[in-house]
Amino acid sequence: MQVVVNLTLCESNALCVGLAPSVFELDQDDVLAVLEEEPDEDDWLDVRAAAQACPKQAITLLES
Repeated sequence: MQVVVNLTLCESNALCVGLAPSVFELDQDDVLAVLEEEPDEDDWLDVRAAAQACPKQAITLLES
């Protein structure tokens, strides 16, 4: 799975950070950063939950 974030849509609500902190973080300017574009399988459930929770639907998951 590959994680792609549309930063034009992202409002930095940080819901994804709370759900998958090993994959997402806000940088010092409150811009979302993807720490792991291809997260380990152990993180997939959290990443899927983060994508679904995004109020702007800015997170896309591409299946490998």
